[in-house]
Amino acid sequence: MNVVDATPSAVKQTAHGQPDASPELDRLYQNFEKELLVPLWTQIGDLMPMHPRSKATPHLWRWDRLNELAAEAGHLVPVGRGGERRAIALANPSLGGRPFATPTLWAAIQYLMPGENAPEHRHTQHAFRFIVEGEGVWTVVNGDSVRMSRGDFLPQGGWNWHAHYNAARAPMAWIDGLDIPFAYYTESQFFEVGRDALSPAEHTCPEFSDSERLWAHPGLLPVSQLGQQHPTTPLLAYRWVDTDRALNQQLALEDEGHAVTVSPGHAAVRYTNPANGRDVLPTIRTEMHRIRRGAATLARREVGSSVFQVFEGQGTVTVDDKQWQVRRGDMFVVPSWAQFTARCDAGQATLDLFRFSDTPIFEAVNAYRTQTLPA
Repeated sequence: MNVVDATPSAVKQTAHGQPDASPELDRLYQNFEKELLVPLWTQIGDLMPMHPRSKATPHLWRWDRLNELAAEAGHLVPVGRGGERRAIALANPSLGGRPFATPTLWAAIQYLMPGENAPEHRHTQHAFRFIVEGEGVWTVVNGDSVRMSRGDFLPQGGWNWHAHYNAARAPMAWIDGLDIPFAYYTESQFFEVGRDALSPAEHTCPEFSDSERLWAHPGLLPVSQLGQQHPTTPLLAYRWVDTDRALNQQLALEDEGHAVTVSPGHAAVRYTNPANGRDVLPTIRTEMHRIRRGAATLARREVGSSVFQVFEGQGTVTVDDKQWQVRRGDMFVVPSWAQFTARCDAGQATLDLFRFSDTPIFEAVNAYRTQTLPA
C-alpha cells in the first residue's frame, strides 16, 4: 500500500481549519513522513467524506459484444488446467485496470465449447452462475450434476469442488458472479486444484440435481437436515419457471388491489437459503426484478455496489448522470450511493433485470443505508 504524502500542499496550508504555514510546521510534517505517520487533519476529507464516494463508475457492457469476444476466445484459448476457466471479467474503467466490476464484486462471461470440460477446483470465494441464454452445460458440485438452462440461477458457496462440462453440440455462455475483489482486498483467499477429469458416473445429464430433489420444495425443510449449519444455500439451482411464476403472481395480485410490489408496476423476488431464509451467499445478495410496460422503479441510492444483467425486454436505465437504452443480456454497474432508476419501454411487455450486490457485507457490520428519492 502506498503511504500518503503527509507534506501539506499549498491548498492544505490555506484551507479552512488548517494550521498556518511555518518552518516549524514543515519540519513536523517531514518528521511525520520519516516515521510513516499521516496526520488526520490533512486527510479527513478523503478518508471520512460526508457520504460514500465510490472509486467505481457507472458503466455498461453490451451482451452482443461480450458474446462475440467470448466466442472468439473459444477458438483460441484452451479451457484446461493452467487458465482453469475461459472466463472474461468486466473491468470497471475507474478501478485501475483490475478485473473488478466494483470494489467488491467480480462479474464475468464464461464460455464453454461443445464437448469441453472445465477442470475441477475449489476456492474460498463465494460464487454463482446465471444463464441468460443457452442450454446443455452441467456444473458438477461435490459430485452433484446440476443442469444449467436459460433463466436459472446457480449459487455455490465457497470451498466446494466444482467442474463444468458441455454435453451439447453448441457453445454456451453464462455469467459468473463472485466476491473475488472483497477476498482480494481482505487477503482471505484460498484456492486448490482438484481432478483433471470427472468420473463417468458424473458425466450424466439429470433433469434435477440431488440438491433440488432434497431442497427445492417451498416451505418444506427436510427433517434430516434440522440442526445442521448451512451458511451458504444447499440448493444448487433456482429454476426460471419458479422465478417467472412468482413475479407474474405479484403483478397479478397488484392488479387485484393488493400492495405486494416494491412500487407500482415493479415486482421483485430475492433468492434465499431454504435452510434459514437468509441470503444464498454470505457476501452476495441476488434478486430478479420485473418492471411492467411503461412503469419505472423508484429512484434510490444505497450503500454498496450492484451489477445488473438484462434478462429480457428493453428499457432505459439511469445511474447518476449516465443513461442507457438496454436490451437482453446487457450488463451494467451501479456504484455505491449512485442514484439508480430503470424504466420499461412502452413497446415491451416487461423489463426483467437480474441483480447481484454486496449488501450482506454492509448489513453484517451495520453499515448499510438506503435512500428513496423524490420522483
